[in-house]
Amino acid sequence: MFSNVAHMSQTSAGKDGRRRMSPEGRREQLLELGTRLLSTRTLDEISIEVLAEEAGISRGLLYHYFGNKQEFHLAVVRRAVEDLVAITAPRDIEDPVEQLAVSIGAYLDYVRDNYTGYVSLVHAAAGGNEDLRAIYDQGRRALTDRIFEVTGPEGLEALGLADSAMMRILVNGWAAMLEVVIIDWVADPRGISREDLLERLARALPAIVLA
Repeated sequence: MFSNVAHMSQTSAGKDGRRRMSPEGRREQLLELGTRLLSTRTLDEISIEVLAEEAGISRGLLYHYFGNKQEFHLAVVRRAVEDLVAITAPRDIEDPVEQLAVSIGAYLDYVRDNYTGYVSLVHAAAGGNEDLRAIYDQGRRALTDRIFEVTGPEGLEALGLADSAMMRILVNGWAAMLEVVIIDWVADPRGISREDLLERLARALPAIVLA
């Protein structure tokens, strides 16, 4: 889950990469660069060496901020999850189904713009990396829990939802289906328009919980 919105100019990534910065500012700069690179690369392709070259700094300085490649990956993925949660935040839309479709649309656009990195995270989380899985699950919970926390009683009723442990399990299952469908659609739309897909995915939630 990887925002390519935040970026660094060649100046800040190169010559300015050596200027004096606070530790917090330098780490933030490196995280922004890492998430930008991850939009077009897999996790395995983003190494300390690649980031050092792009940032115009030494590998030793990167190890100072992240310790090792694993810590760097976790930090970048955590930032990417934060970006995704922010991008898909609910708008001020009265109709709950329309609101859901708008949020799904933002999610779809994010996957499309960051396809390589996003898919590599999904595979890594499913491949047994417990730390990455924890961050991935945290992001999934943030996306699904706010359906209950933000929609409100009337909106939940319109969606056919009631806040319960079983209902949250069903919503999580819908979210898993949504992820698979969107990844497949981005790879091959198969004649389905974006608008049609979003409407079907939004209406699939009440259909699943009311079945």
